[in-house]
Amino acid sequence: MSIDRRQVLLSAAAAALAGGGGAVAKAGSAEAVLNGRLDRLGKTLLEGSPELATGLGLDKGANAHLKSKLSDESWAEVENLGRLCRDELKALKAIPEAGLSHEARINKAVAVYALELGVEAAPFNFGDNTMLSAMSESAGPYVVSQQGGAYSGTAEFLDSQHQINNKADADAYLARLHAMAKVVDQETDRVRRDAGLGVTAPDFIAENMLGQMDGLLAIAAGESRFVTSVAGRAAAKGIAGDYAALATRIVESEIYPALNRQRDVLRTNADKAVHDAGVWRLKDGEAYYAWLLKQGTNTNLTAEEVHQMGLDQNRAIEARMDGVLKAHGLTQGTVGERMIALGNDPAQLFPDTEAGKLEVIRHLNDIIAGVRPHLASQFNLKLKAPVFAKRVPVEIQDGAGQGYMNTGSLDGSRPSTYYINLKSTKNWPRFSLPSLTYHETLPGHAWQGAYLTESGHVPLVRQILAGFNAYVEGYALYAEQLGDEMGMYDSDWAGQLGYLQGQRFRAIRLVVDTGMHAMRWTREQAIDWAVANSGRTRAAMTSEIDRYCASPGQACGYKVGHTEINRLRDKAKGALGAQFDVRVFNDTLVKTGAVPLSVLATEVDGLIARGGKA
Repeated sequence: MSIDRRQVLLSAAAAALAGGGGAVAKAGSAEAVLNGRLDRLGKTLLEGSPELATGLGLDKGANAHLKSKLSDESWAEVENLGRLCRDELKALKAIPEAGLSHEARINKAVAVYALELGVEAAPFNFGDNTMLSAMSESAGPYVVSQQGGAYSGTAEFLDSQHQINNKADADAYLARLHAMAKVVDQETDRVRRDAGLGVTAPDFIAENMLGQMDGLLAIAAGESRFVTSVAGRAAAKGIAGDYAALATRIVESEIYPALNRQRDVLRTNADKAVHDAGVWRLKDGEAYYAWLLKQGTNTNLTAEEVHQMGLDQNRAIEARMDGVLKAHGLTQGTVGERMIALGNDPAQLFPDTEAGKLEVIRHLNDIIAGVRPHLASQFNLKLKAPVFAKRVPVEIQDGAGQGYMNTGSLDGSRPSTYYINLKSTKNWPRFSLPSLTYHETLPGHAWQGAYLTESGHVPLVRQILAGFNAYVEGYALYAEQLGDEMGMYDSDWAGQLGYLQGQRFRAIRLVVDTGMHAMRWTREQAIDWAVANSGRTRAAMTSEIDRYCASPGQACGYKVGHTEINRLRDKAKGALGAQFDVRVFNDTLVKTGAVPLSVLATEVDGLIARGGKA
């Protein structure tokens, strides 16, 4: 489908916010009522999420006003969203299932599950615990952390997602700089409020985020990315105006003072911070972690069940790795010790220099190009899925994840971006990079996201409620498995070990996340266990463990979702026999989109009922 055709479809979606897709529902029918309700919900959520509108490429036309705004981060807005969830859930549940089309049933089930998460978050009146945070993998106990907050994300958002093609775009960028100062102050008010409830970040998170904030504030305003991004891009487009001076004044007089105010409050909290890593220490901590696990895994699995799943799968993958290592003469020490030795092999390492980091980026783009010709063996879908690799910005690399994806815009004007944290290339031996790349790009996140951007008929409310973590991350982990199954490691035994190490690492996450938040492990205990079992560097595992402290439960979605997808594939293969076609199954996964795992299971049952036909 051409971009022009897609733009027409998306313009219609932005105007009408079609809720059901497919045939127009008969006026007054249950489906028409449902579609109208979802239409209004989509409008309301988009209006309150300007950054999402920009990310989707919908900050134009009737929604152009959103391009000059940032989301309201006040506590009052959190309460408003909670009320919206309660009201909309009650209304949707009152709509009967009888008479709804297949697509409408999926749309209703997705919205109901998301709204239920929002309603169930209400007792946890601190941190960032809402329906939208659950849909964006950002739910957690702390409003500001080493990986969250306006200070860590806004500059990259403005630089990478806020497009500048004309003077109105550049002026909207400046308006968002003004808005950022207000957002920072709103966050600071919530940090103070949370401290009054006894909710403050542990000392190691506090010191990390303060260090990052100090580094940001040490950059002269005129040299900050807030300024250089708009000034450089406006100049490149020949847009009249001294945007460097205008942006510098806003950063100097508004943003930096707001960040200094926030820093002072965070420093006060840090001076009294405890070292306990888990949310068990918070009020109703056990119930809170149960909610975090539900929004992270989209199941009702208990912490104990998730922990045991991790232990069992860790042992099974370790045995497979041991066989590969022994087959290639690596026999001494534990599997973790042998992987550490392999990771320290100079032949596996890129130079830890700026030139070496550029080489990593080139290598990743080569891996993306290399896997494209193989996708036809696993999918019938013909997707363009443009994507490129980019380094995590230096100013946030201390707290950022090791690798992650920003999906491209709906109108095709911005490709997907694959970020890799290159604080040290020692964290990325060559054998570890293929599986990570398949996860984040093709056939992983970028491929799955491309269906949303290229099909042109996914309802807007589903675009917004597209963050069901167990599906999104479980599918990407399954994509790593497809890399192995399509033969990408046939002549790369070390790369296959990297793939297995990555799979094992996700099993390890189940153990350490539940260990810290339910079983009261210390941070150090979790780091030691992760290093010993993963064979990865202590620096990398420290960053990961700290991530699980700031976003409890999220890291558990990967292996839970992956396990369920494989269970469903085995079920389909067993039921269909010779009629089973992995390409049709994989297309079904992608076309179903981000949904709760229960909805995905229903879709696979439908595939079986159709005799394996698309």
